[in-house]
Amino acid sequence: MPREIITIQVGQCGNQIGMEFWKQLCPEHGIGKDGVLEDFATQGGDRKDVFFYQADDQHYIPRALLMDLEPRGINGIQNSEHRNLYNHENIFVSEHGGGAGNNWANGYHQGEQVVDDIMDMVDREADGSDSLEGFVLCHSIAGGTGSGMGSYLLETLNEQYSKKLVQTYSVFPNQMETSDVVVQPYNSLLTLKRLTLNADCVVVLDNTALNRIAVERLHLTNPTFAQTNSLVSTVMSASTTTLRYPRYMNNDLVGLLASLIPTPRCHFLMTGYTPLMVERQVNMIRKTTVLDVMRRLLQTKNIMVSSYARTKEASQAKYISILNIIQGDVDPTQVHESLQRIRERKLVNFIEWGPASIQVALSRKSPYVQTTHRVRLLFVPTLSFFNMIISCLTLSLSLSLSLSLSLSRAHTCTGKERKRKHRAHHCLS
Repeated sequence: MPREIITIQVGQCGNQIGMEFWKQLCPEHGIGKDGVLEDFATQGGDRKDVFFYQADDQHYIPRALLMDLEPRGINGIQNSEHRNLYNHENIFVSEHGGGAGNNWANGYHQGEQVVDDIMDMVDREADGSDSLEGFVLCHSIAGGTGSGMGSYLLETLNEQYSKKLVQTYSVFPNQMETSDVVVQPYNSLLTLKRLTLNADCVVVLDNTALNRIAVERLHLTNPTFAQTNSLVSTVMSASTTTLRYPRYMNNDLVGLLASLIPTPRCHFLMTGYTPLMVERQVNMIRKTTVLDVMRRLLQTKNIMVSSYARTKEASQAKYISILNIIQGDVDPTQVHESLQRIRERKLVNFIEWGPASIQVALSRKSPYVQTTHRVRLLFVPTLSFFNMIISCLTLSLSLSLSLSLSLSRAHTCTGKERKRKHRAHHCLS
């Protein structure tokens, strides 16, 4: 029996990456833009019910909730070519329509006011599931709605659905550029506390790294939001492929996370994916092997968290765990030989107190999507954690080397704002 997952998209960023996610999932399951199953999509052996359900007229509807405090992002989805895909009863826009003003406290307070309407939508979707496994939250930690309202929603889900998994795809701000939002560091740190306490798994996606990968690997001069969001949707799709096209192992979300998260608080994960392509590069095909894709993703420049990619501390980082999700027709013997060569060359540095092994999950490819490469791989590591005190949160956080550097930059930005005597009361409710 498939274990259903409900996707919750909060704020402009969350709805944009969520829309790209559904645009990618539909072709992989042979579902058209209006939710109607294509005539050829009958023998795929896939689990559509994990992320979709069928309406009375047999068309497929995503198990998705779309919510925002301003109508702009939602209107873009409702005017797109996928506007008939979603259940319009699962779309929430604040009656005031003024948004959160990029203020965490404002978004949190408005979330508290509308939580009954939102939880009615969540309960309705949960009641329509046969065996609900958990929730996936898509949001940004830098704005007002995704951070503030998303934080309140995390607390509510943790309270009312304490036995269900909550996984987030959290987009971190670009640390290399000065933001127009002066309270962005406060938004990030306040959201981080809720992610630490209320989420079971946080997949960190760094805007800095996404832009760097788009420029250096995809050779895009000025990557658009749609192009960087497509990188996020690729990771989301690949990370759920074993749930949707199951084999004999890792057929549910808890099985995937069990090998990655040794203790409940060590749940901040990074990702890398190869090969990445855009439409105009369809003729630039190279040969892919299991060893090739594994070695590529051990290079820090291919990780979608950029804070330690080019620092001397990168060589000192130790892995707690690694999960490789391999898509394609792969001989298990090739996987074993590739892992053996990686061990012999000592390409991976693991912690001393844990099992020094790379977990591998083999996944089938969608028969409805023609891929140009034989092997594709999603790399999900958990790095060694260093203790770090974030004073303004009054919370001791154990974070990986890469994440601690990313967060220390956010903390530094907060310190700069305080030195400038910025009016912190704008961030307090």
